[in-house]
Parts: sequence; structure tokens; C-alpha cells
Amino acid sequence: MFDFCFTFPYAALLAIGGVIGFLSKGSLPSLLGGVGSGLALGLAAQTSLNQYHQGKLCKPATFASLLISASLTAVMYKRFLTTGKFMPAGVVALMSALMTVFYVWNLLAMKPPSSIRTA
Repeated sequence: MFDFCFTFPYAALLAIGGVIGFLSKGSLPSLLGGVGSGLALGLAAQTSLNQYHQGKLCKPATFASLLISASLTAVMYKRFLTTGKFMPAGVVALMSALMTVFYVWNLLAMKPPSSIRTA
């Protein structure tokens, strides 16, 4: 499974969550954090997808995604411990931790696509 397969949905969930946090609570940090990290992850995913279509892996984009997800894991886990609220801090921390593991696996185990055939 290539990194962009999960990065696009992950980025969308973060961005949507940021917008919901802003609309429901008026939280500007939620908006900026969610949409900002979602856009950065979306850009990394698009870069990785473009390289995939050329038959290559884009490890720098995967590494950037890893850094973002690991940062979100740390920040949101700390917030979860402080507030004790599973929604949204615990959910984002858990989702980001899973993505961090996925990116590490992806960087260590993935091989470039052997050939891409498009019709």
C-alpha cells in the first residue's frame, strides 16, 4: 500500500475536523492546525502520487508526512492527557499515531512500483 492511499483521506479528515472545530467552537487554532496540516499532507500525497505515476517512490514526501503525523500525535496526545477528552484530541492522536506507524513501515519496506500501465 503506497503512502498516498491513506494520506489523502487522513488529510481530508484533519481539514474537515479543523473546519468543524472552528464552526462549532470558534477555535482559530483548530482551523489553522487542521486545515494547515491537511493541506501540507495533501501536497505531500499529491507529490507522492505524481512520482508513483512515473514508477518511483517519493521518500521525501513520505518523510514529510511522517514528521507531520508524529507532531500531531505528540501535540494531540498531550492535549488528550490534559483535557481527558477523547473527542477530538484522543481521536486525532490515535489516528496520527497509526499514520506515523504506517509512514515508518512505508519508508522501510516499500519498493518502487515495477511498472505502471494506464489505459
